[in-house]
Amino acid sequence: MNRDEIIENLMTDRPAALFGEADRVRRLHVGNAVHLRGLIEFSNVCGRDCIYCGIRRSNHGVARYKMSTGEIFDAAAYAVGLGFKSLVLQSGESGQYSTDEMVALIGRIKQAFGVAITLSMGEKTRVEYAALRQAGADRYLLRFETSCEKLFIKLKPDSVYADRIQCLSWLREVGFQVGSGIMVGLPGQTEEMIADDILLMRELDLDMVGFGPFIPDPNTPLKGVGGGSLGLTLRTLALIRIVMRNVHIPATTAMGTIDPNGRQRALEVGANVLMPNVTPTRYREMYQLYPNKPGLKQAPSDTFETLRALVHSVGRTVATDPGHSLKRSA
Repeated sequence: MNRDEIIENLMTDRPAALFGEADRVRRLHVGNAVHLRGLIEFSNVCGRDCIYCGIRRSNHGVARYKMSTGEIFDAAAYAVGLGFKSLVLQSGESGQYSTDEMVALIGRIKQAFGVAITLSMGEKTRVEYAALRQAGADRYLLRFETSCEKLFIKLKPDSVYADRIQCLSWLREVGFQVGSGIMVGLPGQTEEMIADDILLMRELDLDMVGFGPFIPDPNTPLKGVGGGSLGLTLRTLALIRIVMRNVHIPATTAMGTIDPNGRQRALEVGANVLMPNVTPTRYREMYQLYPNKPGLKQAPSDTFETLRALVHSVGRTVATDPGHSLKRSA
């Protein structure tokens, strides 16, 4: 698809054909298996002040926490015991953990369990990324949020757009499978901007694309503004699947937050990943990037079974492999 065709499909009010094509492309290029990746949100301490985020530095109403590396390892062990072959370790962009600490932790998890490890810890130096990759981390998720630099500056006033893109380049250079993504329905965002986002994803040759609808948090400067719709989010998802074919795309929790059937709908239009939250229950309510996040008080084992049932309800199977990049293996 070219830019005009992407824009036209983003704006359509009759997306049935688009959704059908996305599902066909998904079956052809990634198959029917859905990968379950256990998400451990190990710290909500953040040094950034992004105006859309519930754990932004200036939100003093957040009870901050930082799991010890021992607690993170125990959470990983519990997730592996449930059957996860892939883990996602996510935190605020804080620098609260030294590179040496994370290198030791990653090596310990890798040696003990042999699972795939995805990190989502924000911007770092190339040297730090290389050390994390050498320790055994397989993937890194760093959203660019929007390809429109003017909008990026408004949303992330203490970040630099060029630095974000440079980090994505470094991640590829040091050998990570690279994930990035956007929010859909941001204030000031247009369909033309989303089309440019999708084209940038293709240019970056991403292995994973993580995104969801923008959900305004009442404790941020964007409180009270309108959020993203499930319809536009699903059309964006379908187009990413068609344009990028064999990329991994999660049905994110945010989709389930704005619609009880959001994650199911996402699986039906191109998604092939779910990320059950296996963070210890006592910490979950403190890690809210947006309000009304589902499953905050649900035991990890129950979350795992709920999403397994969701996969089967749409006629799909749960993957038994770690779900590494299909692009690199291809």
